Amino acid sequence: MGDQKKPKAAGAWSAVKPFVNGGASGMLATCVVQPIDMVKVRIQLGQGSAAQVTKNMLKEEGLGAFYKGLSAGLLRQATYTTARLGSFKILTAKAIEANDGKPLPLSQKALCGLTAGAIGACVGNPADLALIRMQADATLPPAQRRNYKNAFHALYRIIADEGVLALWKGAGPTVVRAMALNMGMLASYDQSVELFRDSLGFGEAATVLGASTVSGFFASACSLPFDYVKTQIQKMQPDAEGKYPYTGSLDCALKTLKSGGPLKFYTGFPIYCVRIAPHVMMTWIFLNQIQKLEKKVGL
Repeated sequence: MGDQKKPKAAGAWSAVKPFVNGGASGMLATCVVQPIDMVKVRIQLGQGSAAQVTKNMLKEEGLGAFYKGLSAGLLRQATYTTARLGSFKILTAKAIEANDGKPLPLSQKALCGLTAGAIGACVGNPADLALIRMQADATLPPAQRRNYKNAFHALYRIIADEGVLALWKGAGPTVVRAMALNMGMLASYDQSVELFRDSLGFGEAATVLGASTVSGFFASACSLPFDYVKTQIQKMQPDAEGKYPYTGSLDCALKTLKSGGPLKFYTGFPIYCVRIAPHVMMTWIFLNQIQKLEKKVGL
């Protein structure tokens, strides 16, 4: 009887392991990059350069301001990254099986990345919205602030004030942005691992570091325009007449293009790249270490 339970337990763990590993690695990475993410959001909200934003936050709000929204960031990773990395692992495994065990071409990896990104974004959008609202709340006039206590309080307030469907406000640009980011991040990582390990003969540490760096760059380059539009949609507030500044992501993109030109979409690119690339790198590094630990203990 016990022997029958072990295979079932092993099969269940094999099924959920990619999701558990993905979520854990993303949450660990978020704990490290949260301060950079706070500065990035403030720059996109038009509060100045990275140096100005950092100086003002320290002076006016204290060190704790850099970790405002951490609970939402962790919740986002527990949903979004759990879903996208777990889905990508399963999708690529199925694709390799259909390809008779041969390595996948870059186009198929990109397709798996696009699909995994869309799945993760749909699951993680409520937490992502809560994170943006918490980070932007301190920039509003005192009368308009909601003073969120944590991610769950933010979710409660959004549902109470705007309805359940408001949790998926901005889901369109969020999904598109996630698809672009994950196409760049996931496909380039797998392709780079094959290049560094198999073609160039790099060791494990150098392969993971090199592939993570490449992955972080492509994730940043592919996703910033979509991230900018997503942030503008999620932070917008109605005016005195109840009208929002944008009717949707396309309207936001067109108005941004008209007022600021194409480069406006890359507002805050250096700090965005500094934030995205390390998070991507650390996610892969943490994931690699988690997998090594599991292998060591026989999981």
